[in-house]
Amino acid sequence: AWSIYSLRTLVLILNFIFPVSINFRAITDIHHFSWAGEMISVPVGVPNPWGLISNFSLLLLLIFSVDATITVWRRGDRRRALLVGGSMIFGAILAWHVPLVIWGLVEVPFFLGFTYTATVLAMGYELSNDMARGGRLTRELKITEKRLTLTADSAGVGLWEWDLDKNEIWVTPTRRAQLGFRVSGKITFEDLISRWHPDDREQVRLALKEAVEEGRDYDVEFRIALADGSVRWVESRGHVEVDKHGKPRRLLGISMDITARKQAEMEAARQRQDLAHFARVTTLGELSCSLAHELTHPLTAILSNAQAAQRFLARDDADLDEVREILNDIVTEDQRAGEVIHRLRLLLKKGEPQERYDDVDLNEVVRDVLKLMRNDLINQNVTVDTDLAQSLPAVIGDRIQLQQVLLNLVLNACEAMADCDSSERQLLIASKSENGTVRVSVTDRGGGVSEGKREQVFERFFTTKKEGMGLGLSICRTIINAHRGEIWATNNGDGGTTFHFSVPIVRSDALSAASSKVLDGISLNRDRCIGTQSSCSEPLARKEAVITD
Repeated sequence: AWSIYSLRTLVLILNFIFPVSINFRAITDIHHFSWAGEMISVPVGVPNPWGLISNFSLLLLLIFSVDATITVWRRGDRRRALLVGGSMIFGAILAWHVPLVIWGLVEVPFFLGFTYTATVLAMGYELSNDMARGGRLTRELKITEKRLTLTADSAGVGLWEWDLDKNEIWVTPTRRAQLGFRVSGKITFEDLISRWHPDDREQVRLALKEAVEEGRDYDVEFRIALADGSVRWVESRGHVEVDKHGKPRRLLGISMDITARKQAEMEAARQRQDLAHFARVTTLGELSCSLAHELTHPLTAILSNAQAAQRFLARDDADLDEVREILNDIVTEDQRAGEVIHRLRLLLKKGEPQERYDDVDLNEVVRDVLKLMRNDLINQNVTVDTDLAQSLPAVIGDRIQLQQVLLNLVLNACEAMADCDSSERQLLIASKSENGTVRVSVTDRGGGVSEGKREQVFERFFTTKKEGMGLGLSICRTIINAHRGEIWATNNGDGGTTFHFSVPIVRSDALSAASSKVLDGISLNRDRCIGTQSSCSEPLARKEAVITD
């Protein structure tokens, strides 16, 4: 195309430079002939060799017209190929009669002007048709835009586009009005930030930054402050568009009002919290006798030691060192009772669902649960072994909820071994760190869980107990899922079942966990607790001896 343009320009310039024209060096005569009943006159003279340039450009024009017509035809626009391309080919072919007339090979008039006129008319018709079609498409586009806006408004969806080069944001008119922006005018990124909830701004900034820098899709939930003063929850999703060099150009996306969903989620969370609290209260009710016994021991020791101290002080030769030792024992027993009450209060406390969890050492959770169940394990003649990993990494979670999970698993394990001989009632609680999580396992020697029920036991209201409600393991799974963890059951090769739960590790530093620490006087090698009344009552033996004195 550029070659043809250059050659035709050169022909035009040469046509003005030569004295006669680019076709003739000199005109010597006028030739007259009859054509279609009319007398036609054409010039006769010496042909100009430079006219070959004009002829060559006409040849290139013909080749170009044929190639362009074939290309447009293959693209599917056959109407344009026939109308415009065909007229150009026809014009290029007819243009070749000019050199034939000049060389005296044919006797026809010059039709070049008519040919160009026909070609221009064909192209003009096509262009005018394109303009009419463009106007029709514009009207259809406006109608489609209105429909899209109506659909978006009805669905509570706002469309937006952020031009990164101009730092200009476009949003649908309804969302623009909701955010308090004027009907027209530029909206910058800083203007939009001012409408976000202060607590969510950094989170949204970070998500946008990662989307733009890494070319990933953008998806984040946050709160916005509307012009009427209300606060709404919004889920915003977007996609980054890049130029041919890979540079981000704009961010396109939608924003959906998810306030109703968030309110439903918070209500569901409150209901789960109430159900979990109810389950904790029910569980502690089942342990009431053991807990009463746990409190009776230190209270009895306190009373006995106080009476012994009174008797010592009533003597004329009172041994103050002995009295001081008795008072120290009273303080120790009081602290022991206080710890029991403190653990009970924590489990009985009803709190709101936590948005931010604390650091939790699952080894400490194991110890707290064993302290709470100490007398119940003794009464059921259950032997407990612990295999707690040293320097276990901390997890982020709700300490009380994780205690509730472990408490439920231990209670279920004890019930599963209720029909076993006393020598076989062995319980193993282990912890370890693996694959970015901390896993706690509770292993019993009971009858096990059938293959088809290992997943079913976690369903709500499913129970294998005669008087069970079927909520314990379901609540455990809900709690673990809320911690982004997993809970599952496996059967042991030598009988019994192991229930596992794992919680993700969220930081690399480990808590100093002394897993070999003696559990309140219940000790053997490697944190071994023998559930017999005599072994677990040893801490009171010395105090009773003191009272006897």
